[in-house]
Amino acid sequence: MSADQRDTPAPRRGRRLAVDVGDARIGVASCDPDGILATPVETVPGRDVPAAHRRLMQLVEEYEPIEVVVGLPRSLKGGEGPAAVKVRRFAQELARGIAPVPVRLVDERMTTVTASQGLRASGVKSKKGRSVIDQAAAVIILQQALESERVSGKPPGEGVEVVT
Repeated sequence: MSADQRDTPAPRRGRRLAVDVGDARIGVASCDPDGILATPVETVPGRDVPAAHRRLMQLVEEYEPIEVVVGLPRSLKGGEGPAAVKVRRFAQELARGIAPVPVRLVDERMTTVTASQGLRASGVKSKKGRSVIDQAAAVIILQQALESERVSGKPPGEGVEVVT
């Protein structure tokens, strides 16, 4: 075993859920217990926030993840605007509802654009694509989070503290 292999901690085992929060829809993705491949789960209607939280809590119960990763929208320069404030509030409420399962915020810059381009390239029409674009973005958020953890050996992004 090389010195590099000894210094890198073993990746955490366990399924994760990722959430791409939008005004109208919330995309949800999951990964396998080894944290290798992210796949779409469903699109949750987002306009009724309490109902969306209830559905996400059901998904957490069903999938039993070791954590939930929420995409944090930042500007290209890394700043945070009104959308990020809204997502932070959403993540805080979610963290309260699913505790002790941790919630982490990860940078989601360009994920929806990347997801749109990928769906278009695969022949999905934009009208039909709206229902899956948020799931595709959640898959990208989760895949990036998993890769970040593999490279750094640390959980991705920043933890959301549960404030009561």
